[in-house]
Amino acid sequence: MVTLFYDSLCPLCVKEMRKLSRWDKNQQLILEDIHHSDFAARFPDVDPKAANRILHAKDSHGQMVYGLDATYAAWHAVGKGYWVSWLRWPVIAWFADQAYLFFARHRYRISALLTGQARCQQCQLK
Repeated sequence: MVTLFYDSLCPLCVKEMRKLSRWDKNQQLILEDIHHSDFAARFPDVDPKAANRILHAKDSHGQMVYGLDATYAAWHAVGKGYWVSWLRWPVIAWFADQAYLFFARHRYRISALLTGQARCQQCQLK
C-alpha cells in the first residue's frame, strides 16, 4: 500500500491522480490531498508546504519517499512501475530528478500551457 500526497490545485497533478486511480485495480494506492482542511491533523508527520514543493509518498514499507521516487512508488503500486522505472536508472536518475524539480517548481505555468488552466479550486478526482 502506498499513500501519495498530491496537490489538488494543480490540473496536471490531478490528471495524473485520476489516471493512477483508474489503474489501481487492487486498491494499493491511497491519494491524499495536501490542501484538504484536515490534512495537518491527519498527517502531522507530513509538512504540507514541503509536500507542495516536491511530491511526497509513504511507500509500501512505511518509508517516506520524494519526487520521482514517490512517482515510481505510486506507479509501481498500481502495476505500472515498468513505465517509469527507467527514470530511476543510474545516470538517467540525476537528469530525471533535475527535470522533475523544474516541473515541480513551474507546474502551474506548465499546466496553463498544456491545459489552459494554471490552477483549479481543488479539482475533483472523479
